[in-house]
Amino acid sequence: MAEHAKNETQSPAERTVALLKAQGKTLACAESCTGGMIAERITDVPGASAVFRGGVVSYAVAVKEVVLGVSPQDIAAHSAVSAPVARQMAQGVRLLLHSDVAVSTTGVAGPGPDDRDNPQGLVYIALADGEETWCYRFQFAGDRNAVRRAAAQQALALAVRRLSGEDMSEDAV
Repeated sequence: MAEHAKNETQSPAERTVALLKAQGKTLACAESCTGGMIAERITDVPGASAVFRGGVVSYAVAVKEVVLGVSPQDIAAHSAVSAPVARQMAQGVRLLLHSDVAVSTTGVAGPGPDDRDNPQGLVYIALADGEETWCYRFQFAGDRNAVRRAAAQQALALAVRRLSGEDMSEDAV
């Protein structure tokens, strides 16, 4: 009962770190629209150094391609804000940083749509664990900072979901 109450008061970052520690696993992140917010939230948690491998802020398309191994053809066909790109970002950073689990975000924080007419607030978040990769499409409301905060929070919530053994197929794209 006390453990359940503690879990309800923990932030998604605290819960992620606790679950990773309990399972002896590590986390990495690839961030575009969140610009390092996921890494910041994780590293705000005491003891995160035991489980957090690091992150790549892949704001530029070239970084997505060269550092994370995202296919230029997929970016051309689908745009940088797409499920195929989010999946490849998560897979790429997991391999690059040798982590057990990785999350990625790519989206349009705003203001306004991007150059491919993707609307402000559209974010794809992916999670890769070496066995499978899941991707989710979100449409967040609010200004630039609200979209970025919501995306970072949701990425950590997805990590908690996976680390808790929940079914990841629901709502995946």
